[in-house]
Amino acid sequence: MFSTPRVCVQSRTVLKNVVFRRCLFTTSPKLKTVQNTEKVAVAPSEDYSFVMNIFRGQIEARQVFPFPNVLTEEQRDTLQMLIDPVNKFFEEVNDPTKNDTEEKLDEKTLNGLWELGAFALQVPQDLGGLGLTNTQYARLVEIVGAHDLGVGITLGAHQSIGFKGILLFGTPEQKAKYLPRVSSKEFAAFCLTEPSSGSDAGSIKTRAELSPDGKHYILNGSKIWISNGGLAEIMTVFAQTPLKDPKTGNTVDKVSAFIVERSFGGVTNGPPEKKMGIKCSNTAEVYYDNVKVPVENLLGGLGNGFKVAMNILNNGRFGMAAALAGTMRACTKKAVDFATQRKQFGQRIDSFGAIQEKIARMAMLQYVTESMAYMISGNMDSGSQHYHLEAAISKCFASEAAWYVCDEAIQIMGGMGYMKETGLERVMRDLRIFRIFEGTNDILRLFVALTGLILEEASKRVVRKVGLSAPPQMDHLVHKDLTNSAKLVAQSIDSFGQTVEMVLIKYGKSILNEQFILNRLANATFDIYSSVVTISRASQSLKEGLSSAPHEKLLAETWTSEATDRVALNLNTISSGRNLDNFSKMSTISKNISDAEGIVQINPLKC
Repeated sequence: MFSTPRVCVQSRTVLKNVVFRRCLFTTSPKLKTVQNTEKVAVAPSEDYSFVMNIFRGQIEARQVFPFPNVLTEEQRDTLQMLIDPVNKFFEEVNDPTKNDTEEKLDEKTLNGLWELGAFALQVPQDLGGLGLTNTQYARLVEIVGAHDLGVGITLGAHQSIGFKGILLFGTPEQKAKYLPRVSSKEFAAFCLTEPSSGSDAGSIKTRAELSPDGKHYILNGSKIWISNGGLAEIMTVFAQTPLKDPKTGNTVDKVSAFIVERSFGGVTNGPPEKKMGIKCSNTAEVYYDNVKVPVENLLGGLGNGFKVAMNILNNGRFGMAAALAGTMRACTKKAVDFATQRKQFGQRIDSFGAIQEKIARMAMLQYVTESMAYMISGNMDSGSQHYHLEAAISKCFASEAAWYVCDEAIQIMGGMGYMKETGLERVMRDLRIFRIFEGTNDILRLFVALTGLILEEASKRVVRKVGLSAPPQMDHLVHKDLTNSAKLVAQSIDSFGQTVEMVLIKYGKSILNEQFILNRLANATFDIYSSVVTISRASQSLKEGLSSAPHEKLLAETWTSEATDRVALNLNTISSGRNLDNFSKMSTISKNISDAEGIVQINPLKC
């Protein structure tokens, strides 16, 4: 019989004295390509983000080569000990169909997850958790994503964002008080979104005013679409607070973060929302009516709420890629099981080229997503602070790739895929939210492009302008069998850097308003970064002689080849007069429809 308490006790015993490996490196501004060869301290001003540096037309290789291998032998043993019971739990205890139908998790499932330690994977052991690294966390989240995304949201809303602020910004006293509680059946929630502020976090209306005696902040306002909102006892809440500007002496409003307990009083919530998918996760409005929040529950300092929120979201995004890599693995298996058994016209349908292309593309998307998840988690475990753009890309890429893979799995299975009993219609409904929450993909694309452009404009592209550097090279970083793919990526990076320079010269600061162009720059970065992580992983597999290495080589070569074509298309679109004219026309079409409050043209029958 499956015993969750025993597994939990064993896991916590083995996880004692976990040592995080932190490898930090320096760079030389004169080198176009920098290799991962030394372990020395990082200068705070240097940015080792691969994506950030391609906006300069440079290859900063240290966070992408070699593919991260950050787990100690003890950490691997611990992870392996956890994988089997977690798999068994989702196969034998959790019922995703029941969860979806009843729109809640039953007590048996919730208790089993708590006993497994699934709600406290990264809480330090001495505070009641399992103390896992980001890489270990990613592997377990991948299993959850393969089985039930609704459960994944319940877990993620609790720890990936709910109490993550306490882990990242909490004082020793805050951690000692709250982390044992969130590890012991007290749910947490992240409360940011409001009716009038979705992606614009700075426009929130919830307010917190210091009480006359200076002992409390009085919190008033409401939040919507809060995952775990009806369950949470402990919440990270964001509110406007008055703050005196030290330079001008004027009082201005700035967002601050607070740790709020339901037990403070004045905290209520609405009924669970009726949703398209992830139905078993609790989503509700939360209301704050004159809630007295002790001053010691200010999180991250007065006026630093935006920084706290963005760091929480950036820190947790790799987990979404890990979960969705698991979802894609499960969808692909269902499709392949069907395709290898189904016969049409006297042949198994997996022998048809149309089906083979679908399966191959599904496999490539899963491989890229999985590679991104473990690349970023490995970077984080190595001590990197420069992964925010990569994490944003992984969230966008994973959520769109998973939707495509699930859709193609349904298509391969035909009418059977459309049936509820197959389970894919539930997965598709669950997947749709991932392109929206924790930063919509549209906003994150702009974030990636604008962050790169703004910082690049500040640097004035010194290296390229004074002619101190040659075109980028990657050949020496990859396995010899992948040098051709590496050359393609290096050429894309060089072209990308030149396009960025052209765009900045042409538009200057007005580029902020050119979202047609920004989206295409972002898409090019997605293809370049996805190619690099794929080549890196396949190179490592080839060097280690893994049995799957020849297959991984095919995945990397094919993906990089097609991605290179997409990069060229996006960059050419940006500089093409005809395409720029199309952007202008699309803007006008959109305005016409908005003015008409719907489709403009009349029905062809004119009635």
